[in-house]
Order: sequence, then C-alpha cells, then structure tokens
Amino acid sequence: MADQLVLDLTQALEDIPLIDPHSHIDPLNPVSRSLDDILGYHYYTELAHSAGMSQAPLAKDVPGRERVRAILQHIERFDNTLQYSWFAEIVKSFLGMTEDQISADNSDRLYDRAEKIFAQSDWEEQVFKKSNLEAIFLTNEFDDPLEDFDTSRYVPCLRTDALVFRLQEREIQIRLARATGVEVHDGPSLKRAIRKLFEQFLSKNAKACAISLPPNFSPKADAEALSPAGIFWVIAEHCREYKLPFDLMIGVNRQVYRNGVYQGQDLFDQRVSLLQYAELFNAFPQVTFPISVLCSNSNQELVSHAWIFPNVVTNGHWWYSNIPAYIHSDLKSRLQAVPKTKQIAYYSDAYKLEFVLPKFGMYRRVLANVLAEDFVRSRGWSENQAVELGKRLLRDNVREIFKI
Repeated sequence: MADQLVLDLTQALEDIPLIDPHSHIDPLNPVSRSLDDILGYHYYTELAHSAGMSQAPLAKDVPGRERVRAILQHIERFDNTLQYSWFAEIVKSFLGMTEDQISADNSDRLYDRAEKIFAQSDWEEQVFKKSNLEAIFLTNEFDDPLEDFDTSRYVPCLRTDALVFRLQEREIQIRLARATGVEVHDGPSLKRAIRKLFEQFLSKNAKACAISLPPNFSPKADAEALSPAGIFWVIAEHCREYKLPFDLMIGVNRQVYRNGVYQGQDLFDQRVSLLQYAELFNAFPQVTFPISVLCSNSNQELVSHAWIFPNVVTNGHWWYSNIPAYIHSDLKSRLQAVPKTKQIAYYSDAYKLEFVLPKFGMYRRVLANVLAEDFVRSRGWSENQAVELGKRLLRDNVREIFKI
C-alpha cells in the first residue's frame, strides 16, 4: 500500500525547479539524438559488459542501432538494477512507452521511436520543461571557448584536472599557452596563466572550479611550484581571490579494471581520508569546498568535516554511492548532523539532459522517505516544514553557495 505522506512529499519536491550543480552536458549538443546516446551511457555499457556482452558492439564504427540491439539483448540480466530503472523512466516519460516494451525483440521499434521524438526542433525545451530544470552546471576544460550558448542556463565550471595532473605534458602546455598567452615555466608564470583563466571563465558567468582527485593526493602549501600539489594550491588561492567555490571529488583510482569498457575502469579506494585535506581547509577559510566522496564508507568522515569546518559542504551522492540504499543512509546522517545550509542535495552527473529527470526523481523519492520518517513522523514537523527543508537542499543552497 502506498504511503500517502511520502507520495505527497514527493509531489511537492517535484514542483521545485532544479538547478543541477554538476554535469558533463555539452551545451552545443545537450540532448540525445538517438537511443544510442541513452544506452551508450557508461552505466549501461559497463553493466552489459559485466553481464556477459563482448566489447565488440562498443567499437566506434558499429552503427548505433546495432549497439543498442546488443545492449538490449543483455538487459534482462541487469533489469534488477537502479540504472535500468532510469532507462525505464526515460522510455516511459520521454518515449511514451511502457517497461514491458523494453526488450531485444522490440529494439528497432524503440530505436525508431526515440529517433523520431528526439528529432523534434524543440526537444531541448521539452526536456527542460518536463524535468523542471532551470539551469545546469557544465564541466569545462580550461581551454573551452565558452561560446554560442546561454551561460545562465548552461553554467560554466572550470575543471582543473588537466592543469593539476598533466601540466608536464607538452600538449597541455601548448593548450594553456594558447588559451592564456602565457608560457608556463615556473611559479610566477603559472600564477599569471591561472589568473588569466579565472578572468576568462568569470567573464563567461563561471560559478565554480572542480577537480577529481586520487586517493593518495595531499595538497601542501610548501609543495614544489609546478608539482600537482603546488598547482592545486595556486588554484585554491585564486578561488579565494575570485570567491569561487572549489568542488573536490575525492577518491578515484583510475584504470583498476584495465580491460573495462570506456569509463568503466575506475573504482574507489577506502584508504582515502579527508584528513589529507586538513591543511587546505584550515588555510582557506574563505573558500567553500563542496565535497563529493566516491563511496558511502567515506560519508561519515565527510559528515564530520562538514560538522566542524564552516567551509566544507556535503555535495551530492557520487558514482558508486549513487543508489538508493546508500543515498538513504548517507542522507539521514547528513540531515542529523550537518547544518541544513551546508548541504547540496544532489547532482545528475549527466552526459545528456534526458538523465536529469530519472536521476533527480530517484533522489527525490529517497528524500521524501527520509523527510517523512525522520522529520514529520519522528519529530512532529509539518509537511510544509519538511518541504521547505527539501527545497533548501535541492535549490536554495545551490543558489546561495554558487551565487546563482
């Protein structure tokens, strides 16, 4: 029997316009053009491969229709997963088809239906409206031109991984010189180049910096100028000067499964500790650090840091912790321990806009359950109070922290 309170809270949360604070959307090509864009998302290719599909259908020269057919031939092996439910919701909400119609035998019909619908001239607007999406943050390389799109709808974010971890590569040095007019060869020239980047991004309405960090990384104030730790420190200094939040996504071990599918090779490492960032948090009290951790096991440490550090903010439920079982427990602990103004509820991490709806839908259902259980029933809050708390997590904090 459906829980009416949870249903009512879910509906109220769905009425809140979204600002998605992290994605991989291409603003010049934000929506899907075929079902291959949907099922080509790494979750489906890695699940199908894990369940027995060869990597041959994933080759670039394989037609999209054939790739979709191959994945759908294996989809019954992972239709128990949360990621499958995202796909089923896309099929229902955007294609107007039922879950019963998802099958290898129905592959061509699904493909043709998606191709026809996605080809509509106003499809991008339809997706925004159906998803109740107001704006979405991007992931921009340091030399992205940031041209020909609405930066109030598609909000730039300076991704700094290449600068921190690959500046020793000649290709990156050349790209940086082209982007800034500065040849980097020492600490002062590095700072001039970073300053140029910040000024360029801020002129295009950028609202944050971001970086994905391995488990063994530790930023240090006295690190060698052109070392990863030294470059990272300079970026943090510029975040302080230009008042930009610095999103840290902590704990990725790259290429653990070396024979995995594209984007399906990385895992987390439980040896990571936020204590590695204590010097950073202490040195930059003026910089807000929205923190994402890769696994739920790191959540208690994140909660504790956000509990005592004013500049540490919990940020979403990332990657391997992005399933309801982990979101539920992680969210409960955050709401029980971290000031409500210091929590960014969720981000889609989407590569295509169609995924915003099912991913946020999943999160809102979990949030509605936690609000009903821990606040309305256990603490006697009114439904309106619970919805206002949900609104703060989903929207108000994003607006305030990123100054949207």
